[in-house]
Amino acid sequence: MKIKIILLFSILFALQTTITFAQGCEGDEEPSKDKSGVPSTSSSIFFGYLQPQYNNYFTDDATNTFNFKRARFGVRGRVNRSFSYYVALETSAFIGGGDAYLLDAFITYDKHKWTKFSLGSFKQPFSLEVTTACHSLTTIDRSIVADQLVAPQRDLGLMMLGGTSKTKFRYALALMNGTGLGLNDNNTKKDIIGRASYKLFDFMTVGGSFRYGYPNNEDNERTTYGAEVVVTYNKFKVQGEYIYDEGDYNRAAEGGCGSVPLELGEEREGAYIMVSYDLNKKLQPVFKYEYFDQDLAIKKIGYQEMMTLGVNYFINAKTRLQINYQNKIETGLSIDNDALLMQLQLRF
Repeated sequence: MKIKIILLFSILFALQTTITFAQGCEGDEEPSKDKSGVPSTSSSIFFGYLQPQYNNYFTDDATNTFNFKRARFGVRGRVNRSFSYYVALETSAFIGGGDAYLLDAFITYDKHKWTKFSLGSFKQPFSLEVTTACHSLTTIDRSIVADQLVAPQRDLGLMMLGGTSKTKFRYALALMNGTGLGLNDNNTKKDIIGRASYKLFDFMTVGGSFRYGYPNNEDNERTTYGAEVVVTYNKFKVQGEYIYDEGDYNRAAEGGCGSVPLELGEEREGAYIMVSYDLNKKLQPVFKYEYFDQDLAIKKIGYQEMMTLGVNYFINAKTRLQINYQNKIETGLSIDNDALLMQLQLRF
């Protein structure tokens, strides 16, 4: 079934162009424009990327396996100078449970740079790391706090957004179901989710996110806050985020990219800081420290830390090798659960 779907996409969408879809999994390229600066007319492009991976887990009963982190295929384009579209499939059995499924699908009115509107299925506009394209992540895995507290990471709704990666200020404000993909909306109220960032200096950008909603019914609410900062100096880059979450949550909503959701307390929080350095155009070492507390009311139990030591090797513009060693630290009950991850990525 997966092969048939992929072949169908390949045949139907063979034309190529460039367009912006920051809320999908393809990143934040500028839209194609003519000489007047207006987005181009009818066009389409077939895109995708593969991330085969090897995992070695240093547990009591050591295990290792080959799998796919992601295997995504899609088409994007526009029908005129006002409306664009984006459709992406996830075909990895390790995320979708064995079957290909619709990951992102939305229509965008993007005639004006500061008042664009998207309707459909897309990422929640919350957290710098979550909104970063999967093929552009500095480490193989997103932080624990992003996977656990920004869940569901994808949902259905309506979003207004403005600005681009080349403007100092950018924002996104969405009204979404709150239940995530593959689940029916379970109440009449909607989640309000937003994110904004501002480039204070040439070397520093700060931002914040918020979410307010009712994940299970019309009585029990959930509130989430996030803060982010990015500092770049020559070849150094420092990125950090803090996320606080309280109230009810949907236990049926999966964590980010196939991560197993944890049982959360009434209040929970987490943060990370990540440092990378471009030794040259091909080699980039990275260090990441993070912590996550799934229940602030319980000391030690449920609190975890992790340090990731890694290197990214850019074979060419479309191919990258990532190697990460994850040193996991628990308080209260220490277990052997470090991991070595190696991933090869190819985009097209």
